[in-house]
This record gives sequence, structure tokens and C-alpha cells, in this order.
Amino acid sequence: MAHFLFAAGDMRKAPEGLQALIRRPVEAMGYELVGVGLFRKGHAGQVLRVYIDREGGIDLDDCSAVSHQLSGVLDVEDPIAGHYDLEVSSPGLDRPLFEPAHFERFKGRKAHLRLTAPLQGRRKLDGILAGTDGDTVLLEEGEALHRIPFEQIDTARLVADF
Repeated sequence: MAHFLFAAGDMRKAPEGLQALIRRPVEAMGYELVGVGLFRKGHAGQVLRVYIDREGGIDLDDCSAVSHQLSGVLDVEDPIAGHYDLEVSSPGLDRPLFEPAHFERFKGRKAHLRLTAPLQGRRKLDGILAGTDGDTVLLEEGEALHRIPFEQIDTARLVADF
């Protein structure tokens, strides 16, 4: 049985095996699995954050139902070493982007990206999503078009327009 651990401060996409374990029951319940993050929370263990969505949006009852279903699956499979808290949430207005398809889906929207290593001396970029080119995310920032390898993106979120 695989156990997954992340270093302190990480909020990256969870390993594919853990995502697959979570995807089955979430999709069987009629929801879209937006993404799964696993990160350390001080000395108190870890947080497993599951983002779900569906046409018409998500409410507290949806989050509660998915949490209940996932708790049973996770208790049986026991994929995470040590103590963790499960949080089920809607992606919100500042929706996190976990997969290359998300960058294509939200083409034309403002986004904030944090990179694992500097690109032209910067680790934080804000701009307009211009889609993807293979495993490369395209981000327009003013006159510049950044080509960012997907694996170099630590976190990415849409910027809410008000």
C-alpha cells in the first residue's frame, strides 16, 4: 500500500495514485474532480483538500456528501501516512488550476502563477491565459508571451474579476 507525504508548505497536485482513488467515488456521485492537494499543516499533520464542481455550482450539502463518501474510501484504503484532515470544497472564484486542460479551458481569463524555479528572474507571474502548446502553458503578460513548462508551475489560480 502506497503512503503519500509532502514537505512542509507544499500545496501541489497530489500523486496520481491518490487522485485516481479519489476520482472514482467523486465522479460516480456526479461531480467533477477539479483537483486534489495534499500539504503539511504545521505540526498538526496534513490536509487533504479535494476541490469538486458541477454545473450550477456546489453548496455545503454537496461538500458534506462527498466528504462522507471519501472518508469511507480513505479509511479502507489508508493511502496517507499519519494524521490528516479531509477538506472538500468548491473551487471558488479564484479557482485553482491543476491540469493542462484547465489552462486551455480558462483561456482568456486572468491568472496568477507561482513557479518552482525563476523564469527570467521571477517566480510569480500574473497575466492572461493563452492556452497550452503541448506540455507548455502560455501566459500573456502585457506584450510578452511566456511559455512555461507545466512541470515548472507550483501553483496556479484564476484571478476573480469583479
